[in-house]
Amino acid sequence: MTGPTLVLDGSTIHDIAGFYAEINRVFMACEDWQLAPSLDALDDLLYGGYGALAGHPTATVHWTHIAHSRDALGVTATRAWLQEKQMRPGMFNAARIDTQLEALERGTGQTYFDIIMEVFAAHPTLHLRTD
Repeated sequence: MTGPTLVLDGSTIHDIAGFYAEINRVFMACEDWQLAPSLDALDDLLYGGYGALAGHPTATVHWTHIAHSRDALGVTATRAWLQEKQMRPGMFNAARIDTQLEALERGTGQTYFDIIMEVFAAHPTLHLRTD
């Protein structure tokens, strides 16, 4: 039994908020609620159980225009995301964020796109196709 093929249109992703808007358009269209802009929420979604993955043990995600998404979720978006976290030191580990920002500026840190790809890779029941 093969699951659904879900198509993410990477050309519509211009920032982190746009990534979650596209995730919600594709995965949450039949739900009466939306996924929050959170990597933990994305990870939970990809385990299945609700949204477009509900009832499907496997699925294919075809991410079109992935190069555009990679650029949009690259260093600039990641820097802004981390700097926003810095503004809430009681909620986030400031030292860890400083380390992440330093690595990002050196060119050795993960971008938001890199982290998203790790989240997808942690779900072997999902087959990610890109172009």
